[in-house]
Amino acid sequence: MTLITILRPCFPDKLEPLQALMKNTLLEQPVLWADETTVNVLDVEKSNCYMWVYGCGLESSTGAKLVLFDYQDGRGGKHPKAYLDGYNGYLQVDGYAGYEQTEATLVGCWAHARRKFVEAQKAHGKGKTGKADWAIHHIQKLYALESNLKTQSAEVKYRERQKVAKPLLQQLLDWLEKSKDTIPTESPLGKAITYSLNQWPKLIHYLDDGRLNIDNNRAERAIKPFVIGRKAWLFANTTSGANASATLYGLVETAKINGLEPSEYLTRLFTELPLADTEEKLRKLLPF
Repeated sequence: MTLITILRPCFPDKLEPLQALMKNTLLEQPVLWADETTVNVLDVEKSNCYMWVYGCGLESSTGAKLVLFDYQDGRGGKHPKAYLDGYNGYLQVDGYAGYEQTEATLVGCWAHARRKFVEAQKAHGKGKTGKADWAIHHIQKLYALESNLKTQSAEVKYRERQKVAKPLLQQLLDWLEKSKDTIPTESPLGKAITYSLNQWPKLIHYLDDGRLNIDNNRAERAIKPFVIGRKAWLFANTTSGANASATLYGLVETAKINGLEPSEYLTRLFTELPLADTEEKLRKLLPF
């Protein structure tokens, strides 16, 4: 009996309660992260539909570690607003304005800010140095601190960020404010400066709590398997197929972040799922 044969009768009724348990656990966490990417669905009359990813925890962290995918037919802020309805903890994201419709406290991503300056550096010309280099070097100091604090507790991270990162950030803000009036706004460097200033309140939120990260790279790592897979299968035929993909990707990525071998977990899940007729039995099949 193949996994597909086992899987077929399980969709969707049996997996919906399991997904609900996972989502409820996710929304109980104090810190979440999110990202989104395009997906082509043939029976939807839109050029781009979207697969959203929401999660909590890092590979090396303790506590709940989940990855959940949510298919939607667009990128509007109404989608994360609906998915995270009632959630008012921290949400780490990139600069996409749609997340501002949620009730969460948004935390910015320094990897995105740094990327803008790297693009400006490349535009400046190979072998040449300029203001973009100063910004990149300064941001790197923030990352050097995070590297040193990687295995430390949230309390230590908070304390050291206040001591070391906060003054560095103030220096960077002073430089941004001074430079914005001397750099053309439409230049690559001007765009990098504008992005950082617009995102500044979110970019410095990671100082507020040691459980927060300096960037949203965890979300990008979580969505990468979907992006890589999309290059092979190209599209989903139907909305139901896209929703099924969201469910399976969430189960696999959650299993992986919790140290489970995905194929072994899925085989056990779809073998035992038809017999899981109570919440207690369902909880025993969660991938965490």
